[in-house]
Amino acid sequence: MKTEIEQAIARACQDLFDIKIEPVLTRPDEQFGDYATNVALQLGQKLGQNPRIIAEKLSASIKSPAIKKTEVAGPGFINIWLSDESLLKSLDQKIAQSLKGQVAVAEYSDPNPFKVLHAGHLYTSVVGDAIANLLETAGAEVHRVNFGGDVGLHVAKSMWAIIQKLGGENPNELAKVSSIERADWLSQRYVEGNDVYEDNDDARRAIVSINKRVYDLFDSHDKTSDFAKIYWTCRQWSYDYFNEFYEQLGTKFEKYYPESETAPIGLKVVKQQLKRGVYKQSDGAVVFDGERYDLHTRVFINSEGLPTYEAKDVGLIMAKWQDYHFDKSVVITGNDIVEYMKVVLKSIEQFEPELVQNTIHLTHGMIKLAGGTKMSSRKGNVLKAQDLLDAAAKANQKVREQSDEAVELGAVKYAFLKQRMGADIIYDPDESVSLQGNSGPYLQYAHARACSILAKAKAGEAKATDLQADERSLTRKISEFTEVVDKAVDELMPHHICTYLYELAQTFNHFYEKNRVIDDKRQTIRIKLVKSYADVLKNGLGLLSINAPEKM
Repeated sequence: MKTEIEQAIARACQDLFDIKIEPVLTRPDEQFGDYATNVALQLGQKLGQNPRIIAEKLSASIKSPAIKKTEVAGPGFINIWLSDESLLKSLDQKIAQSLKGQVAVAEYSDPNPFKVLHAGHLYTSVVGDAIANLLETAGAEVHRVNFGGDVGLHVAKSMWAIIQKLGGENPNELAKVSSIERADWLSQRYVEGNDVYEDNDDARRAIVSINKRVYDLFDSHDKTSDFAKIYWTCRQWSYDYFNEFYEQLGTKFEKYYPESETAPIGLKVVKQQLKRGVYKQSDGAVVFDGERYDLHTRVFINSEGLPTYEAKDVGLIMAKWQDYHFDKSVVITGNDIVEYMKVVLKSIEQFEPELVQNTIHLTHGMIKLAGGTKMSSRKGNVLKAQDLLDAAAKANQKVREQSDEAVELGAVKYAFLKQRMGADIIYDPDESVSLQGNSGPYLQYAHARACSILAKAKAGEAKATDLQADERSLTRKISEFTEVVDKAVDELMPHHICTYLYELAQTFNHFYEKNRVIDDKRQTIRIKLVKSYADVLKNGLGLLSINAPEKM
């Protein structure tokens, strides 16, 4: 419907002023129409004429069966009202397939083996899922992927502490660690290894040596030495822990890229581009001179010949390109690596500009519990992903005296997603599970309530094309859904969906308080509206990967 109105305005501009223009439609307050356009102000600048006079000419010339009336307002805005019949037809609009034929890679979560999953991993998993859903609903072929460091200094720190804890390279001692304890046990070893690395010179040298040994495992394909058995067993513990977490969230990844796979690729590429002058030698290391681009210089291969995180990220981007030849690659991380990623991408831009042009780096701030402190996996005071899920479960049981995983999970997801990505997020468990206000359970209950109404009557053919005032308000709000999705897709911002769904539920509540549905003479048309409302709630929550229950 929006496109039809835009075309009608464009035709009027062409006919009256012989100017091709792409009009922009906005949604004004309901009292000012269903759509509004400032096209007359745009034309006023081009023609050097009074926009108000242009608007009056245009208002009388915009012709479309969908338009009931137009009205000029202010210095040259045109407000547009749709006919009731057209508004009802707009309920059947489909989401624009703006990305049809495109291949998109969504990379998110990115946990490191040997370390605990923290709140940031939970956040990126939730937001990444929603963004991948948005890309899919716009027609893209989406590949969900994950990336993590199974090699590197953090692994070496953990391996040093594990060996100390086992009393040497004794893999059989690992059997004493129960499956329930494994994730926390590994996390504690990392903290211990990091502490001694910072404070003990002998331990630091040992950890540096272990770092090389871990890399050598992949070069030698060693699976049988005691050192190798410890490494491979503990790495698998981490992967099992990750998989259990993703299953709990309902998240599925197509591919996991370990750094052990991307490191050789990145190392090869950086060495190739070193010969071509993209990177340069510096004190025995290989660096990218970011100062030339108002960035900072970073090391891509250290003085020991090992690839750094930067080279591994080069390898990751090259691997994703080789696997998918993407039109769009979305990477979601914390905002602490914004400058780091700028350097990595700028270096790749020198030899593969298309990859960088197609890459979108989205970031988020710190995740804290209400009244919480900053987390640090190095110091052990981590706000774990499971801590947030447990907090929601505890808050929900306090309110309802029972556990409901769908509600608790929906509460956490919505609490994250309703806030615009970028800033820090304070998570309040009690607020997140409330049935009052802007929360996931509130919208889940709204859907269940609509399903309850529908269960009491069968929807027939909605023959009426006239709408009473409250019916029209609800219809108008429902009809905005596809436009909101378009905006969320364009900006890759799921919070637009959350804001809209909450406003929609409020509009429905206002309608339902004043208007009988079942056994009313207007039951047929009202059941159609309730059905459309329930469908939009379900579809919107689905985009957020939140369950829409039929009963609560």
